[in-house]
Amino acid sequence: MKILVVDDEKTLVKGMKFNLENEGYQVECAYDGAAAVELARNEKFDLLILDVMMPEVDGLEVCMRIREFSNVPIIMLTAKSEDADKLMGFECGADDYLTKPFNILELKARVRALLRRAAGVQRAQGAVLTAGDLSLNTEERVAVRDGRTVDLTAKEYDLIELLMRNPRRIYSRENLMNVVWGYTYAGDYRTVDVHIRRLREKLEKNPAEPDHIMTKWGVGYYFKE
Repeated sequence: MKILVVDDEKTLVKGMKFNLENEGYQVECAYDGAAAVELARNEKFDLLILDVMMPEVDGLEVCMRIREFSNVPIIMLTAKSEDADKLMGFECGADDYLTKPFNILELKARVRALLRRAAGVQRAQGAVLTAGDLSLNTEERVAVRDGRTVDLTAKEYDLIELLMRNPRRIYSRENLMNVVWGYTYAGDYRTVDVHIRRLREKLEKNPAEPDHIMTKWGVGYYFKE
């Protein structure tokens, strides 16, 4: 697995590179946003670790630029702990968030979890979930609407696959955080709302009046076939 670490704090980058390489990952480094975008465009990475606060081009802008051509899983790093900053990161396409200073063991655990989810569980050839004009190829982790492939981030895909595999089952936001993100999230569950809204924008004909990704007011979300 190949990881790109992007941060202008060279000492921190050196520490992350050392620890991740000890886990068996191949690690490349960048120290500014422009270099990160160029590397992500020209090389294939399995995961990015991206700092928010960088000079010239910040991490949020980098994340949005990369999302224009890649769905590689992205973990954002920030010195700020406010939920609004984390939600902004998810809005820009991040899959996970870690606040500085962090425990390197937690970073490695989140890297493993995100890579595992991005790779997906091996399933039978051609396994497809279908509802109306929406379908998921669960082997290739590809979403198709009206015959056109829809670009989803790793977390967006995990979320819609879970809902489609369990139609009519209502999940609370806490349930979804624990199942899809893979750990107990000590923060704002509006993260789930952000991902649901983005899925509706990408997969529903009319996001304001969805046909499939439904809300049970006061309870949670479910998928209607």
